[in-house]
Amino acid sequence: MNRTYRTSLLFFMPAGIFMLVFLIYPISLLLKDSFYKIDIFNPSEASFVGLSNYINALTSERFIGATINTVIYVVGAVSVELLLGLFFALLLNSGFKGSGIIRTILLSPLMIAPIVTGLIWRFMLNNQFGIVNKFLYDFNITSSPHAIQWLSDERYSLLSAIIADIWLTTPFMMLVLLAGLQGISPTLYESARIDGANKIQIFFSITLPSLMPVMVVAILIRMIDAARTFDIVWVLTQGGPSFSSEVLSTYMYSNLTRYGLVGESSAMAVIFIIILLALSSYFLVNMFRANKK
Repeated sequence: MNRTYRTSLLFFMPAGIFMLVFLIYPISLLLKDSFYKIDIFNPSEASFVGLSNYINALTSERFIGATINTVIYVVGAVSVELLLGLFFALLLNSGFKGSGIIRTILLSPLMIAPIVTGLIWRFMLNNQFGIVNKFLYDFNITSSPHAIQWLSDERYSLLSAIIADIWLTTPFMMLVLLAGLQGISPTLYESARIDGANKIQIFFSITLPSLMPVMVVAILIRMIDAARTFDIVWVLTQGGPSFSSEVLSTYMYSNLTRYGLVGESSAMAVIFIIILLALSSYFLVNMFRANKK
């Protein structure tokens, strides 16, 4: 073992120990618990049940409903965040006067914790005194300032959480895409203008293809982050009413803390991790193939 290898190993060791203690060990413990029936109030009497916890999870209507809500949440939030983030990134990249101040204002939600965001939007969406309903009423969109019960109506509860998530994390998407835009060489645009290309042609032939690798990474990060969201949904609705806004993270939490089902909650968490790993691998493989072409 040469000196360079020993030095590299020494620098890697703290990160390796951290991963072993805080990642590999908890996941291995989670995997083990998923095969046992464990009562959180009496954990010493655990019994091996094999795949029973996985079967119960996959056949549970609440688990399937929470999975569907999670997919709706992720697709809805990330799609809007991507479009808004791209719009604001293109706007700020134009370098108009005062763009620095506007950028600072747009980035301000990133400094707020998700649980605080949930509390803010809980007040804003309140059907009695919320500013959102007041705004809709003042612009004659609704017939009453109490017309929409955002947090207590099954039709709007999940949408309320999506709106709060969009407000919180659109700045992240904007920042990443803005960095990608500023990394595109100006000579590409100059060549396109000399060839007579208009703004729309330049966008679809230069800007969008050049931005695609950054965009894929941003979408992947946000999809994983949105899929495991908990704070916003829990503060706003706690998964209600009638489980209409329940996502996988809130369902696993309530299944563990309210009913003490450690084994089933662990099985759900393992399934959730597998789904996220499969999704991440799919995006990374496609991005690698696209870069090789």
